[in-house]
Amino acid sequence: MSKAITVFLVDDHAVVRQGIRASLEARQDFVVVGEAESGEEALRHVTDVIPDVVVMDLMMEGMDGVETTREIKRLSPHTQVVVLTSYHDDEHIFPALRAGAISYQLKSVKIEELAESIRRAANREATLHPRVAARMILEVQNNKSDSNPFTDLTNREMEILKLIANGLTNSEIMAKLILSENTVKGHVSNILSKLHLADRTQVAVLAWRTGIMKDE
Repeated sequence: MSKAITVFLVDDHAVVRQGIRASLEARQDFVVVGEAESGEEALRHVTDVIPDVVVMDLMMEGMDGVETTREIKRLSPHTQVVVLTSYHDDEHIFPALRAGAISYQLKSVKIEELAESIRRAANREATLHPRVAARMILEVQNNKSDSNPFTDLTNREMEILKLIANGLTNSEIMAKLILSENTVKGHVSNILSKLHLADRTQVAVLAWRTGIMKDE
């Protein structure tokens, strides 16, 4: 059996934390290693347990979820942050993603969707709630650039970049292109390095912003 994904919960409502904890711990691939009701409390504990994934609320007293996300990524780069919030407007979405969150989910999602987001985050794969993805697409379509940042990418890397932008996981890319896991991971790493980007979400945003996806 694969190593369980360690999860830390941050939300100022105890009933929310308890519900998520119970649901995740009912699944064999998760271990909840702690929880906090504030950003300050989260930072005190995250560096001790170094969780694979933090599930992060945005609106809390004191340090909010955006600042907490930024500090967690600074203190524990290994840890991935999945935002779980009720807010899906631009003033919350984009600061959270810029702060380092890999995924953004709304509290209306089903628990299995949240669980899958956590699994993908642990594998450094992004998940965006459809309403959030729609906002991002509108944003990038309104900020298209005429420059071409992709000149250093090979044909295969461009092919994989477009699949990433269409939301495919590494496993799905492996199956579609009949490539090994290590080969796909190597191509993704090269794409990130050549484009000077930190994660797959930024790759997808850049692909849509520059207009290369319009014919896909």
